[in-house]
Order: sequence, then structure tokens, then C-alpha cells
Amino acid sequence: MDLQLQDRVALVVGGKGYIGAAVVDRLRQEGATVVVASRTADAPGSVAMDTADQASVDTAVARVLEDHARIDVLVVTAAPAANTLDPERRSDPDQVAAAVDGKALGFLRVANAVLPAQRQAGFGRVVVVSGQNAYLSGNITTSLRNAATNVIAKNLADETAGTGVTVNVVNPGTVTDQPDAEVRPGAGGQSSPQQIADLVAFLSSPLSVVSGESISIAHRVLGSVTV
Repeated sequence: MDLQLQDRVALVVGGKGYIGAAVVDRLRQEGATVVVASRTADAPGSVAMDTADQASVDTAVARVLEDHARIDVLVVTAAPAANTLDPERRSDPDQVAAAVDGKALGFLRVANAVLPAQRQAGFGRVVVVSGQNAYLSGNITTSLRNAATNVIAKNLADETAGTGVTVNVVNPGTVTDQPDAEVRPGAGGQSSPQQIADLVAFLSSPLSVVSGESISIAHRVLGSVTV
């Protein structure tokens, strides 16, 4: 299937990470011009961006718009890795606040910087990678940072309804190079970075009119009916 991404301009925030790098490769396979945003710009065509700093975000987005005149696709995968969060501090307000800022508010800062240009163009695709911890209790830090990301995305989708811009969330369970087919009760299915990238690529395509959805990749939490 031709996803009609040839010569589209895509900004991938966190594009040097485990999932982000796979997204970058997949979008380039579809012919998109991909700009990688990370804390350090160490490759041609990349931009430096600290999602915790609005000025840094605004500067990076302005640079991309100056160089390419538009941002058709925004993909945000940037967030502190889950294994950097202290499980012993899972209910600690300081860690919770920092985690929400690092993931959910980081996404919001970037989206707020990109969406005006997409609205003006009458076309845009925004995809953020969150996680199935949003559906699970037991760790306030990981649950809240993902749930907040999903809620922000839904609000942005509603705000842009009818403008030609879509906003969606991809929620992986465990991400691994070799996903296990078995799904444990109370857990989501496993997926690889490449599988996530395939879904992100479709949601980035003009062929997709899905918006306001939080989509679980692989199996959504086994045994959960409502969340």
C-alpha cells in the first residue's frame, strides 16, 4: 500500500531512541523527508530540542519550518525510559510530577508549537507514543504520565476536529525486538519497534482519517473490559 507520504515533511521527536529510530526508518522508507529532533543535533538535517523547555521547542520547530516550509507529520516518542523511574518512589509526588512533565507536558509543548502551522495548511498528522500502563493501577508514576498523555491527545484532537489535522496515541505494552505471542492476564501484548513504526506510519498517512483515538498495539490488557 502506498501511504502517500512521499515528500511529506515529518518531525520525529525522540527519533534517536529505541522506538523513534524505527519510526524514522519507516517514514523514510515511505519517501518522507524526516527531521530527527533530540537533545543533541549530531546529524545533517536534525535539530536540537529539549521538550522540557518551551523556548527550545519553539526554536527547533521554527528551524524546521524555515528549512522545509511545513511540518506535515509530527511524531513524539520522547520520554524518560520507564526503567529510569524508581519503583520505590512510584507514589512520590515529586517523581510523579517530573514524569508527567517529561512525557505528557513535553508532548503538549511540541504539539502546541506545531499545530498552528498544520491548521493553517489544512493538513496535519500528530502521533504520540504513550503506553498501556495508562490502563493499569499499581504505579502512580507510570500510570499517570501515560494517562495524562492520552487525555492531552484527545483534547487536542477535539480542538482540531474538522481542520484536516488528526491527533492519535499509540499505546504499546512491553516493547522488545522479539515479541512473545503469549499474553499474560493483566498485561498487554508485546510489540517490536518495527511493528509500532508500521502503525505510526499508517496514522501519519493522508489515507488515515482516524483521530482522537488511543490505540493499543498488540493485545490490549488481557482481562480488562473497561478502563
